[in-house]
Amino acid sequence: MKPEEENIELLSRAILFEAQTEAESIHADAREKADAIRQQAQQRAESERREILEHAKVEADRLRSQVVATAQMKARTLQLEHREKLLDKVFASAKERLSSLQKRPDYDKIMVELLREAVSQLKVDQAEVRADAATQKILKGRALTSASKELGTKLSIGKTLDDGIGIVVDADNGRLHFDNTLETRLSRLQSALRSAVYHVLMGEKL
Repeated sequence: MKPEEENIELLSRAILFEAQTEAESIHADAREKADAIRQQAQQRAESERREILEHAKVEADRLRSQVVATAQMKARTLQLEHREKLLDKVFASAKERLSSLQKRPDYDKIMVELLREAVSQLKVDQAEVRADAATQKILKGRALTSASKELGTKLSIGKTLDDGIGIVVDADNGRLHFDNTLETRLSRLQSALRSAVYHVLMGEKL
């Protein structure tokens, strides 16, 4: 082989070797970059997975708390409804038994006290007293006269009450009115007594 041809051969081999080396370097660099990209993608996916799981946990906790709060509220509402129904039943029963008070030996004293209270509330010089039939019998005795002198108010007996047991006092042509029947007194006391009555019903000490 001629020297020129040998030089060309050597040059060709050198170029091919350089090209091969460069190709291998490029391939290695590409693999390295691909590995880095793949690793970054895996890290990003793992981060997103953790973020999604954390968000799901927070949302689950929120929903769980909301469900518990709703359930507690419903339970409280049902408890209050049950309590009110029970108390209404107790007071309705008490109202039905009011007529039995007329059999008490001190019923006349109770009615006189209701009369004094009603007249004192109105603070008038003259008034008309209406009462149920049993109470009217008591008042037509000395009770009305004694109360009139004691309170300094001219009292007269009016019509018999159609409903209720006790005393109703009217004055100033009906413009002033005080209902002191047992039913009305029970209604006045009902709000104040509800809590105490419920504690008694539950067996609790006051």
